Amino acid sequence: MDLKLTGKRALITGASKGIGLAAAFSLGREGCDVVIAARSSDALTRAESELRDAGITATAIACDLSREEAQDTLSAQCGEVDILVNNAGAIPPGSLQELDMQRWRTAWDLKVFGYIALTRKLYQRIARNKGVIVNIIGAGGERFPPDYIAGAAGNAALMAFVKALGRSSCRDGVRVVGINPGYVQTDRVRVMMQAVAEKDLGSADRWEELFAHLPFGRAAKAEEIGDAVAFLASPLSGYTSGTILTIDGGHV
Repeated sequence: MDLKLTGKRALITGASKGIGLAAAFSLGREGCDVVIAARSSDALTRAESELRDAGITATAIACDLSREEAQDTLSAQCGEVDILVNNAGAIPPGSLQELDMQRWRTAWDLKVFGYIALTRKLYQRIARNKGVIVNIIGAGGERFPPDYIAGAAGNAALMAFVKALGRSSCRDGVRVVGINPGYVQTDRVRVMMQAVAEKDLGSADRWEELFAHLPFGRAAKAEEIGDAVAFLASPLSGYTSGTILTIDGGHV
């Protein structure tokens, strides 16, 4: 299926691995030039090489998007943007008392405020190109797990951000959508599951047992989320805005 994205320019944050890298591949294969951003310069360089080896025009910019000066640098260097995919950030698990406030603030600075800040900085550019903003959020914002309270609250805030901005962005020709992945086969989810397995099963090595109850007996593949990003960002989904797509196999 031709998603009619040839010649578009997409900026994907948190794109050195996992969902972000999968989204870069999906968009790139549909003809987008991709700009990938992440904190780890080594991992980002490897990702850029993988994309180029696949015939995708890719540019890597290493930056810590929890810092405003890095947001400004990325905004200055990324050029024209038709599609912004906010994906950077991983909020750690923990209950109200287990997660100290510094870790809470650090996680929100990158994911919650990072998404909002980069959207603000690039919004006029995206509007000029009648573009699309895709926010990768997380199903914790719908399920409210108490042992993931910082993530549940942060994701719920970003869901509201998508819905509120999506109500007005149509006036500027901008579509704003969100994706709430459930469990996805990424390094981040493995670490989270190891923590749960350590607590509930007595051994972090038993983390894969926690996937047995999921729909279809597995977690989602990162590529399945990446392909959804490409479709939602495309003209084939041109009347979709202020909407959040949950991809969790029906778990929620």
